[in-house]
Amino acid sequence: MATFNIPAPVSRSVSAIEDFKGVDLNSSPTNVSLTRSPEAPNMIRDVPGKVRKRQGYELTGTYSGRINGVHRLGEKTLIHAGTSLYLNGTVIRSGLADERSVARQFYGKLFIFDGKKALCYGEFETKSGSTTTKTWKICAIEDEAYIPTIIISRFPSGGGKTLEPINLIGKKFKESFLGTETDKVYQLTTTELSSDAVSVRVLVKEGEWTDRTEGSHFTVNRSAGTVTFTTAPGVSPVTGMDNVEITAAKVRDGYADKINKCRIMSLYGVNGSLDRMFVSGNPEFQNYDWYCQMADGFYFGDTWYSVLGQGNSAIVGYSIINDRLAAHKSESEEGRNIILRRGELNGEQASFSIVGTLSGRGALCRHTFEYLGSEPLFLTDLGVMAITAADLTGEKYSQNRSFFINNALLAESNLKDSFAFTWRDFYLLSVGTGRVYILDGLQKTYEKNNPYSNFQYECYYWDNVPARIFWEDSQGRLCFGDANGKTYRFYDDKENQKSYNDLGKAIVARWDIPDLSGKAFYKNKTFRYLSLRLAPAIATGVEVFAEKKGLWSRVYDSGAKAMYFDFTYVNWEKINFSTDSTPRTLAAKIKVKKVDKARFSLRNEALNEPFGLYMVAFEFTENGYYRN
Repeated sequence: MATFNIPAPVSRSVSAIEDFKGVDLNSSPTNVSLTRSPEAPNMIRDVPGKVRKRQGYELTGTYSGRINGVHRLGEKTLIHAGTSLYLNGTVIRSGLADERSVARQFYGKLFIFDGKKALCYGEFETKSGSTTTKTWKICAIEDEAYIPTIIISRFPSGGGKTLEPINLIGKKFKESFLGTETDKVYQLTTTELSSDAVSVRVLVKEGEWTDRTEGSHFTVNRSAGTVTFTTAPGVSPVTGMDNVEITAAKVRDGYADKINKCRIMSLYGVNGSLDRMFVSGNPEFQNYDWYCQMADGFYFGDTWYSVLGQGNSAIVGYSIINDRLAAHKSESEEGRNIILRRGELNGEQASFSIVGTLSGRGALCRHTFEYLGSEPLFLTDLGVMAITAADLTGEKYSQNRSFFINNALLAESNLKDSFAFTWRDFYLLSVGTGRVYILDGLQKTYEKNNPYSNFQYECYYWDNVPARIFWEDSQGRLCFGDANGKTYRFYDDKENQKSYNDLGKAIVARWDIPDLSGKAFYKNKTFRYLSLRLAPAIATGVEVFAEKKGLWSRVYDSGAKAMYFDFTYVNWEKINFSTDSTPRTLAAKIKVKKVDKARFSLRNEALNEPFGLYMVAFEFTENGYYRN
């Protein structure tokens, strides 16, 4: 009697992904975690654990010269393009440096530093007699510089008590004298006065001053620094109170340029308050910085400065850590590249003394200092670093935060010209090649291959975004400017089909699955079934490609299956009359056979189509030994 042996059923294995994190550009596709992708251009986190195609951008303006800065003061937006500063498309100042500029809002005005001439934009008061008018204008800081009273209680022949330091950014100063009955010649503390008019006030009675006019009431010997009155001002009508005030000007070589040539700035003050501007980046004084008077950006005293570290190591940027100001230096300080200061009051004077140094890499670029949440980030030659507290000692030092993209990031040719910007929960780093690297502040993970960091941010990258600078407009939308004088704005409605194009061109997006090797890497695999769950959209779709022995081939095209119908948007090339607007599960039989591993790529390269991934699964069998 014949017998039959029923073959044992072939066991099927499943690889399923329900949690999508970010990219891993450091590892080979075989070693990348299933939750990450070895190649995923133009994808971004939707909600934690889900990813989608980034939105596109539209052109908003064209200017003469590359976009060097966009700075906002309330509802007003100033654009620094080439060597000009624009407001509402009109040039309001020319002659700026054709370099990136930085700016901060400070007590109602916008202070701008470009390394050539420190500027201020805001509403200024002008007095004419008893009338005061307010006017919006842009001016050099030195044109509105505070005039300090540098000495008081001075006798006509000399002496006196110092009161305020000379203003570096301004050439004018005041000196206050105690007049005598007979003295007509009043000697100032400096000689070689400039040709600016000298003004004099004389106290005639308590609370009442009268102006004196050069040529009528007094003459000036500018070379000798003397003021000679035609009639002696006399003694003060108020005992012990100065009764002669002289305002003069002197151009001190290089003083104003110490501030004008600065290119970086931060706000900091006593006990961590943000009531002073700290500026640095002057190439002639690269390890110096200066600070202004509390709440007055027009006064930088000539004694209000610090020399930080070695002269061959430049200050590159600032971070604020608790109540301390951290000055980051370039890689020349023997590993102690972060210098900490704390602001304190000594009597009535503020002082900012060095209280320590931190270990870490030197900073690489002035324009990469940003905060992601409360964590200060900056770019180094080892990647994006953060300053954080050590778990055991409490000492602060820098840790790497960009592990998953470091190989690609550090291979970029022009990292020193990078620009960073924090938008919502993302740290965006443009490297000038059209590529933007992104750290996600909502997704953190510990990476065992980088044990000296508490955690890593999940990462993404975008292509075809030629950002020289980023900024956020008054509506919270992400914008950027390029090196060709054009400004752009990203679309903000992720549900709108028309949000998914770059100037009318399709966005090429994909999410590659790491190599699937099954339970036994040496067994033959045959992949037979694919299922995906996509984010719902009026028009969306996915093409699935498989890599077998180094060659890619398409194994599935969803066509119109993932769409739902809406009369507001009809694409006659792809149409689906389903009204189901919930996430769509797609399934298909595929056949990728006799491989030791397979790599799949989920792609959407269609114009005006969103693309969001929720879940994906592959079924496969393992049978026999793999032979190449």
